[in-house]
Amino acid sequence: MSKRPNRALASAGAATVLALSLSACSGVADSGSGTDELTGPDTAGDLTIALEKDSGPVNLFAGASDQLIELVYDKLLAPSPYVEEPQPWLATQVRQIDPATWEADLRTDVTWQDGEQFTPEDVVFSFQYMHDAPTGRYTHHVNDTPYVERAVKVDDDTVRFECRDACPSLARVTLADLPIVAEHMWAGVDPAEAKTVQDLPIGTGPYQLTSYSPTAGYTFTANEKYFAGKPTVDTITMPVITDQSATFTALQSGEIDATTRTLSPELVGQFEQSGNLDSITTQALSYPEVKMNFTRKPLDVPEFRRALSDAVDKDQMLDVVALGQGRAATKGYPHPDAPFANPDNSTPSDQHAAAAALDELDYTDTDHDGVREIDGTPLVLTMYVDSGRPQDVRAAELVAEDLGKVGVRVELEGMDAATLSERSTQKTYDLLMSSIGAHGVADPDQFIMSHRSGYLWATDLAWDEWDAKYTEWLAQTTHADRIRVMQELQTIHNAAPTTVPLFYPEEHWAVSQTYGGWVESPGYGIVHKWSFLPADVALAAHSSSVDAIVELTGTAPAADVTEPPASEEHEH
Repeated sequence: MSKRPNRALASAGAATVLALSLSACSGVADSGSGTDELTGPDTAGDLTIALEKDSGPVNLFAGASDQLIELVYDKLLAPSPYVEEPQPWLATQVRQIDPATWEADLRTDVTWQDGEQFTPEDVVFSFQYMHDAPTGRYTHHVNDTPYVERAVKVDDDTVRFECRDACPSLARVTLADLPIVAEHMWAGVDPAEAKTVQDLPIGTGPYQLTSYSPTAGYTFTANEKYFAGKPTVDTITMPVITDQSATFTALQSGEIDATTRTLSPELVGQFEQSGNLDSITTQALSYPEVKMNFTRKPLDVPEFRRALSDAVDKDQMLDVVALGQGRAATKGYPHPDAPFANPDNSTPSDQHAAAAALDELDYTDTDHDGVREIDGTPLVLTMYVDSGRPQDVRAAELVAEDLGKVGVRVELEGMDAATLSERSTQKTYDLLMSSIGAHGVADPDQFIMSHRSGYLWATDLAWDEWDAKYTEWLAQTTHADRIRVMQELQTIHNAAPTTVPLFYPEEHWAVSQTYGGWVESPGYGIVHKWSFLPADVALAAHSSSVDAIVELTGTAPAADVTEPPASEEHEH
């Protein structure tokens, strides 16, 4: 393990760390299909970006989007857990002291947006508050996977994190994902009431939320004293336009400059040919999926779930629903571009194998009506779908057709998004059309958490092979060994999947020519803080040129481990 860096260097300011990053990097994160040449200028006075929905005054405990949260807040490492090598941000370096202990050296030139100094006490407070607050999007990275027993101040620029058991991925995941909040803003708020806070947030980030209303939307104002450099856009206005057609009409007419909505496949060609808009293509770390309720018969049978996955024609799904814009979902769960994905994951389309598996289960069509029976009862499943999403409806129709070909009848039922969400949460469905974002399919700790929270599996249900391998995963004391065992867990999951990924989509965006600073950040698209920071800053954050993480290697697995308590709520 290398020695602690010189204190003067660790607190030398944004320019030092960013210059180190830039010295060995040549580009921002690869966008896969590439980014078309942008014609707009590098800076802008004002931008108007339409949001799909209102999510309140950016309360990070109450379900606001990651993109909005990270305009206001920062994390210790950047940009996210969705890259191979997170880079310095609020921390200049993090070191693994032993399998269950880490230390972080903090920047000393950072202030909160109200002028208060950022301190180690803020980091300590943030971790404790995440323990005490109701379970949500971020808290499981502290109180489940991993379980951080305490954060303590070591000195004026160092914090130590002590986990209950080995936490070799703490730096790459938790420290790259958890926003740091201000002690002086939150200390007076009962953690049990954290989700109810309506005050405008104060962070260390590049933008301050200076106005919000459910009707007028959001106004973000640049933090000109931001430690990483003055933001490139002075004011970002974000109205809420819930109707998709109205959103793209406003974009075409110049009423808005961009939107958090990606173009639906059939609109891509039209917008790419627009003379007054630029087009951008990114690789999504997300996908549509069919969730299978593994708590219901016969979906509690592993071979049956695999047969349903095999029966779905994933090439047809890509061609018909996504118009070929992406990749067929033949690599299962998680997303194949996730840093921890097993390259050997395989979920091919094979209707012959599906039919043979159903025969082996003795689910046969005895009356020759085209529908198999189980103990004389027709094998009929109900699939729920958001009737307001035509792409999802078409995907559900194709799934029903594919399953029908192997003798499983699927009855479709459309409903509004709120009712669908309620059914998903309460698990009152057989099959359900859904989608999963980067936090679910590109965060390695979330992959574990999802099998403990009721989303991909539940702790009160036995899965002998998974449970044994999970215990082995818990015992690993190095990040590399955790990933090795986790890839074996992926093989176990994909052999008896509880969700069927349908395709891995490309994302297509259209933006006005008012501004040309858009960049891709894996899992976040283009509407995020990195698009509004100087190009060299965004470049550095997405490079792998600074070894910000000093980790142990070669340590033996732990003899005893403590299984953490599973969180009851899952947000992704």
